[in-house]
Amino acid sequence: MEIKDQIDRKRLPVHVAVIMDGNGRWAKRRGFVRTLGHEKGVDAVRNTVEAAAELGVRYLTMYAFSTENWKRPKYEIDALMRILVNSLHGEMKTLMSNNIRLRAIGDLKSLPAKSYRELMKSIDETSGNDGMTLILALSYSSRWELVEAARSIARKVASNELNPEKIDISTLTSFLATSDIPDPEFLIRTSGEYRISNFLLWQIAYAELYFTSTLWPDFGKEDFYKAILDFQQRERRFGLTSEQINEIEGKLRK
Repeated sequence: MEIKDQIDRKRLPVHVAVIMDGNGRWAKRRGFVRTLGHEKGVDAVRNTVEAAAELGVRYLTMYAFSTENWKRPKYEIDALMRILVNSLHGEMKTLMSNNIRLRAIGDLKSLPAKSYRELMKSIDETSGNDGMTLILALSYSSRWELVEAARSIARKVASNELNPEKIDISTLTSFLATSDIPDPEFLIRTSGEYRISNFLLWQIAYAELYFTSTLWPDFGKEDFYKAILDFQQRERRFGLTSEQINEIEGKLRK
């Protein structure tokens, strides 16, 4: 039986987040410049998007460019922005044929003008699709997002639109870039690194984490299926005991 056929379609994570890591190391090991690793990584993006859509995952968030990535050498940043524009053009067929809606989160106005225009154009062209939602995290970091949320809340308090005593978890959540998106249930990171890298820190509070040594350009559909199978073998307790979870599931089955 193939790996894909072992997956229980009724127990899929609604939202999967992916930290795409290892492009530079993939290129270095082969004697290539780092930018070739990023170009090769586009194939992994396509494979992962198609695999998630085919299974029935509803939301897929991919960490494409962090606020910290602006510190990289200019030639690499320029290449990444060029790859972004080319990918948005080249992958439109994949998005449309799989009924995928594109969204983006992050400090998008900090992107180069051409990259921003192409991104907005792609978002608009796919806005009518109602299958999986693909969210690109661009010029994004969780600390940036939380600071922006804090500023917005502070303005509401200052204008007497919000009582500080009424601020709770749902209040802060409503000011995040992902306010209308379910929190990720599953986070995948490639390349063998075991860290979160300032990605969706608030949203992944109860997410299951999966780390693989596979470098991102080598990450294919089978790798995604293996990760999903691993997720389905876990017990998600949300602070409860196994007995409590079993009791709840028993009631739901009745």
